[in-house]
Amino acid sequence: MLNKLKNPVKPTTPKPTTPKPTTMERSRDWRGPAILSFGFRPFFLFGALYAAGLIAVWVPWFLGLVSLPTDWPPVAWHAHELLFGYVPAIVAGFLMTAVPNWTGRLPVVGWPLAALFAAWLAGRLGMAASAELGPLATALATLLFPVALAAVFGREIVAGRNHRNLKVLGVLAALMAAQGLFHWEVERYGHSALGARLAVATTVTLIMLVGGRIIPSFTGNWLKKQGAARLPAPFSLYDRLATGLAVLALAGWVLRDGVGFDARLAGLPLLAAGIAQGVRLVRWLPHRTLGEPLVLVLHGAYAFVPAGFLLAGWAALAGGPAQDAAALHAWTAGAVGGMTLAVMTRATLGHTGRPLAASWPTIVIHAAVGVAAVARVALALAPQETMRLMPLAGGAWVVAFLGFGVVYGRMLATPRRG
Repeated sequence: MLNKLKNPVKPTTPKPTTPKPTTMERSRDWRGPAILSFGFRPFFLFGALYAAGLIAVWVPWFLGLVSLPTDWPPVAWHAHELLFGYVPAIVAGFLMTAVPNWTGRLPVVGWPLAALFAAWLAGRLGMAASAELGPLATALATLLFPVALAAVFGREIVAGRNHRNLKVLGVLAALMAAQGLFHWEVERYGHSALGARLAVATTVTLIMLVGGRIIPSFTGNWLKKQGAARLPAPFSLYDRLATGLAVLALAGWVLRDGVGFDARLAGLPLLAAGIAQGVRLVRWLPHRTLGEPLVLVLHGAYAFVPAGFLLAGWAALAGGPAQDAAALHAWTAGAVGGMTLAVMTRATLGHTGRPLAASWPTIVIHAAVGVAAVARVALALAPQETMRLMPLAGGAWVVAFLGFGVVYGRMLATPRRG
């Protein structure tokens, strides 16, 4: 007892803890070019510039005003480079920003990122030189990037024990299968039907999954700042059922031209999926976001998802090639073009230290992609207006994505503010 009184136990004070550095902070360890300091930087910038360039080339090529030194037909080349050139670049930029947050691991930066970007660029060069390379070498060159991308993400997800996001690899595997099938169909038939449809269906599914998370989240965050009492419906059983119905309808749409499959059987599920996705969008309160363009454009882009389902259902039941083409371009020019551009602008502003506010050039960019999508859908329904609507759609698309490169290029190529 006396010893305890002479040597009282000193109270222990907790050691100060250093906050765990964020993924963005840890990416600053890279001391090379800023554009290689995070995955979204090179893929958003050059993906957007490529999207503008491929349409700037394709429209006059399609109209017979120019010719390209390739053995691919114009429509097949255009579809391939949009679905397997532009889309994977933006998916890579998005996932390389999200996966480190999912897994808690360091982001892929520096020269490994440069090698991955070089694989994407090799695919684009391979398509440009397809006449000299031949079908097999061209296919291998274009498949190099998705294989490398799947390997990188697979390693990160497994090493980070984030197994619930292994479904990302399923999406990448579906895109790889679609691309391989696309090359085989073009070589054998001169065009692709099944491969192109599978790629579109996979991309639309990804938009439904990602959009179903980020749109109500961003909308709710903004409405809370405005003191709104009513907020978007959170992800629930309804979203799961609506997405499941949509995936089944897309499967029927992909296989509708298969042997022994009556295309009309796909019509009712497509219409039902369109209605369900439309209700899903209404539950996110799009009419309450008119005061915030960066949130409003997400709703506007997603609106092309149910529109595509309704047009595809119309085509299957009572329409024809015109309605089918309209559905295809509602999903691609509208949903894919609009949603990727919306995610790119918001992510670039947030991850480069800028305020999340839409400047007038940003509003012009998003208005242009909306014009491009509406004009392209209208062209499918009124092909007699090709010489008017095709240049309008192509020109607006180029303005949107070249505008992104001009307005956001400096942000992507220079160090983060602050």
